[in-house]
Amino acid sequence: MNQQIYRRRPVNQSSIPNVIFVLLVINGLVFAGQNLPRIDQFLFLNFALWPVGSEFPRFQVWQLVTYGFLHGDLMHIGFNMFMLWMFGRNLEVVMGSRRFLTYYMTCVVGAGLVQMLVAALQGGTYATLGASGGVFGLLLAFGMFFPNQMIMLLIPPIPMKAKYMVILFGLLELYFGLSGRSPGIANFAHLGGMLFGFLLIQYWKNSVRR
Repeated sequence: MNQQIYRRRPVNQSSIPNVIFVLLVINGLVFAGQNLPRIDQFLFLNFALWPVGSEFPRFQVWQLVTYGFLHGDLMHIGFNMFMLWMFGRNLEVVMGSRRFLTYYMTCVVGAGLVQMLVAALQGGTYATLGASGGVFGLLLAFGMFFPNQMIMLLIPPIPMKAKYMVILFGLLELYFGLSGRSPGIANFAHLGGMLFGFLLIQYWKNSVRR
């Protein structure tokens, strides 16, 4: 990565950078609200991502951001927040807080746009929620910034270089999305987060070259 864009500094593995900390807190508070009577339905109907053209609940533009802070259950938010912390803390230090937040939210919105397109093509009226699009964008960036860093996968528990892990996850998401073997999971939203993350990184790199 271009040294004029990204600064390399040692990462304190026990620390939580500012943006990561704020994102963790917001996601936690929203999830707590999702588990309160009445508030849960209000959040779901108004802030999950609904397809364009649905009569009720209706799509609203802010849902492209807010859906990324809602989660289905404890495992859903637990996995996403662990991945946010695991890959995001290094990236925030390398990018800087402002650029990191811009990158993460671009991936969230980009994933939402791709998911809306897929839902329109499928004629679906289901809601989308979760930070996975942003998290997969972070995964892509981590593989680009630290391609040779070894990562221990959870399933299967084997070590793998980050660049190969990104390729593997991308291919798996594409396979599951096309085959329909993972119902209830927005595989194309995950790919959308990776795509928009890649495009933004390339845009930043080209801007510096000019």
